[in-house]
Amino acid sequence: MSTEMAMLAEVPIFQLIDDQERATLAELLDSRRFAQGETIFHESQSGDELFIVREGRVQVYVTSDTGEKIILGENGPGDVFGEISLLDGGPRSATAVAVEATETLVLDRERLLELVEKHPHSAIDLLTVMGRRLRETDILLRTHVTRNPNLEEDDLLTFGQRIADRVATFGGSWTFIISFGVFLVIWVIINVVVLATRAFDPYPFILLNLFLSMLAALQAPVIMMSQNRQASKDRLKADLDYEVNLKAELEVAQLHRKIDHLTERLEGYMGRAAKRV
Repeated sequence: MSTEMAMLAEVPIFQLIDDQERATLAELLDSRRFAQGETIFHESQSGDELFIVREGRVQVYVTSDTGEKIILGENGPGDVFGEISLLDGGPRSATAVAVEATETLVLDRERLLELVEKHPHSAIDLLTVMGRRLRETDILLRTHVTRNPNLEEDDLLTFGQRIADRVATFGGSWTFIISFGVFLVIWVIINVVVLATRAFDPYPFILLNLFLSMLAALQAPVIMMSQNRQASKDRLKADLDYEVNLKAELEVAQLHRKIDHLTERLEGYMGRAAKRV
């Protein structure tokens, strides 16, 4: 029992309840084990239980409209999942799977009601903690910076693509324009003035034109390669924006459900508990 009480003291959702309430809660908990890969509950499945991970790891995810698996988080020892359905009695908002052999402590709605009836003030404590978590989620949605597409793309670049980028960057800079202009002027001065009688490339500078044509022939496809990669970068950025927007939409929908049902249910518990007291 002392071990369970120590664990409950570390669980965020039960942080504000006192030792007496925590002792009552520890008596109401059941232990349940899941094998590796076993599904604990499915999205949209009815449920009224909260799970506290005692050992192992649990992955919680949702499936988007396009069938994409979006991982919301992985829960280790001391973490809680499934609290939404416990509080509002609605369907599960995500799917939970045991990543490895897992032992959990389980609390259902009926036993939560017993806790509230014995300790009415615990309802306020639970409501306060959930309010804080909702506020933190809201702040996260407002301030969270998604993955940087530039860093994501750097991880995928090949050696040839990196060279193409550097060539394109240098070829389109004032450093290249000025240095190449200086080179042309020096070339002309050497062949027209310094080596006027024995120039290695006399006017109309056929050798220089040959070099310029070769440079243009090599530089053009390299620059085009870099430009094509820019289109790939734009597609990557669009994909990342879509993932962020989808996650934000899911989180906002969960926030609405939490606020509506949490307030309604806990106020009902408090009202019934007050009448019995």
